[in-house]
Amino acid sequence: MDEDTRYEAVRSRDARFDGVFYFAVETTGIYCRPSCPAVTPKRRNVRFFATAAAAQGSGFRACRRCRPDAAPGSADWNVRADVVGRAMRLIGDGVVDREGVAGLAARLGYSPRQVQRQLTGELGAGPVALARAQRAHTARVLLQTTDLPITEIAFAAGFASVRQFNDTVRAVYARTPSELRRAAGRSARRAAAPTAGIPLRLAHRGPYQSGAVFDLLQAEAVPGVEDVSGEPGRRTYRRTLRLPHGNGIVAVDEQPGGTGGGTHPGGWLDARLHLTDPRDLTTAVQRLRRLFDLDADPYAVDERLGTDPRLAPLVAARPGLRSPGAADPEELAVRALVGSAEAERLVRACGKALDAPCGSLTHLFPEPAVIAEAERHGPLGALCAALADGTVRLDPGADRDDAEAALLALPGLHARTVAVVRTRALGDPDVAPPGAAVPDTWRPWRSYALLHLRAAGELENR
Repeated sequence: MDEDTRYEAVRSRDARFDGVFYFAVETTGIYCRPSCPAVTPKRRNVRFFATAAAAQGSGFRACRRCRPDAAPGSADWNVRADVVGRAMRLIGDGVVDREGVAGLAARLGYSPRQVQRQLTGELGAGPVALARAQRAHTARVLLQTTDLPITEIAFAAGFASVRQFNDTVRAVYARTPSELRRAAGRSARRAAAPTAGIPLRLAHRGPYQSGAVFDLLQAEAVPGVEDVSGEPGRRTYRRTLRLPHGNGIVAVDEQPGGTGGGTHPGGWLDARLHLTDPRDLTTAVQRLRRLFDLDADPYAVDERLGTDPRLAPLVAARPGLRSPGAADPEELAVRALVGSAEAERLVRACGKALDAPCGSLTHLFPEPAVIAEAERHGPLGALCAALADGTVRLDPGADRDDAEAALLALPGLHARTVAVVRTRALGDPDVAPPGAAVPDTWRPWRSYALLHLRAAGELENR
């Protein structure tokens, strides 16, 4: 998009581009998402940025009306397999907060200077600035939804000091942390008492076929780790999460009503998150976004696939169909290999029991190293050993081609299983079943095309 096209998107308040770019107004010092309902500024006063971090780095503060930091993420990071796309997925997962820029660069196989140069050149902000913007958003969520002391929030959001936290919040929101908290009101924070967890709105752009996603999660649910309750249209998905600093339990509600099983022109999924360590908030949210494919661009997917005569009626019937990912990529790889029944056995035999069970949720899915110790032979043992020692990497920054090659080199992993892992664990939107005659015109959305065929009963649901 050129700048004139971006300005037209701003003038029409086009929510399709929320998170794709941001605009800032020089006369007010504020940056917004394209759909901001405020009066459209004059073209000569507008600047455009690829990321919120770039806008913040240029001295603009977040709009209090449209809250641009809460926009869905750019779909580019799901599609792209280059170093910038991989870096953005890792930053979203909190790697810079945990391991620094050096750790991010090591995971990407580049030097810190190369990573800094590529991110700054394309996005207008380096890894530290991008992580800082993310920390500011996490801090705002915690300030406005919990009664945690402000000092604890500073470190939970990933800041190195309270002073850095205060300076960043003032720079991004033009308010002190205390002022942000007061603006939310006590009622919002009472709803987020420790027994209730942290309430979240997981935003998405465009239509969202929540019914199809919840159908899949219900069919795949592993007892002890996951459950789905309620009637279709009003279901709640719950699961346990293993996170870098502790554990979590999340509940996500299906979108009620709408046509086509829950279709809405943009919106969110309501969720509630319990964490043993609030430092895991950013990572948990990003993993849920990947699981529910919330950063997808349904407009781009449907526009491409809707031109195909075979797919056009299917896309029209299910606009916004999503390709679910995984809350834990290594867990998904194990489940893709062994199936649900064997996965349940592994949970009972090797899973770590929760200190305080929550209804039917009693365990964390076992780590690969634990399974490898118990299952020393056969394909399962080989896969888990490779995941445990790093021979196979499935983290958000993994190179998809390298991961696929490493998986195929393991005994007993067939190409069809590896394709499932690439689609779900690695979030690749462009995977076709091995040997299938899939038109190139479906690229780069072949994963979505196959979901449409399966939903219509035209393809085996495997």
